[in-house]
Amino acid sequence: MDVKTHWNSTLELLESAYHLREFSREWLQNPKYAEYRPLFTTQDEWTIVKYVMEVLGPFQYWTHWMSKRHTVTLHRVITVYNDMFNHMDGVMRALAKKKTPWMEDLFFTVKLAQEKLSKYYTEVTPTTGMLLMSAHILDPFRKLRLFRKWGKGMDINPEDETSYNTQYQEAVLK
Repeated sequence: MDVKTHWNSTLELLESAYHLREFSREWLQNPKYAEYRPLFTTQDEWTIVKYVMEVLGPFQYWTHWMSKRHTVTLHRVITVYNDMFNHMDGVMRALAKKKTPWMEDLFFTVKLAQEKLSKYYTEVTPTTGMLLMSAHILDPFRKLRLFRKWGKGMDINPEDETSYNTQYQEAVLK
C-alpha cells in the first residue's frame, strides 16, 4: 500500500503464474524435468492464488486509475478509502467463520491491511481532512451528494445544525 508497485507486482506475478499454470504442467510432464514435479502447484493452491488475486484486485484498480490521471485526483481520496474499506470488510465477512488455515491466514492479512489503511485514514488532520472533503465536495460530479447519502444512511437529520452535512455545507457556501 505504501508503494503502488508492491501490491501490483504481487498481483501481476500471481496472474501470470495462474494464466501459465497449464503450460507449466505440460512442461513438467517432460521426463527431462521430472525432478521438479513435486514443486508444481496443486489445485488447492491454485484456488488460494485465485482468491488472493480477487482480494488484491481493487488495490491494483485504484493505483492504476490514479496513476493514469493527468489531472488533480485529491477529490477522489474519500471514494478510494471508502471503496477499499468496503472491499476489505466484505472479504473479512466472507472469511470470518472459515476454519481452513489459509483462509484464517488471509483473514489475518486483510485485517492487518485494513489496520494499516485505517492508520493512514486516521492521520488525516482537521486541516487536511477539510482539504480532502472540500476537494471531494467541489468535484462537479459529486458536490454534497455523498455527504447527504452518508447522513441518510446513518439516520442523521439534515436539518440538524451539529451534523457534519450542515457544517460542511455552510463552510463550502461561505
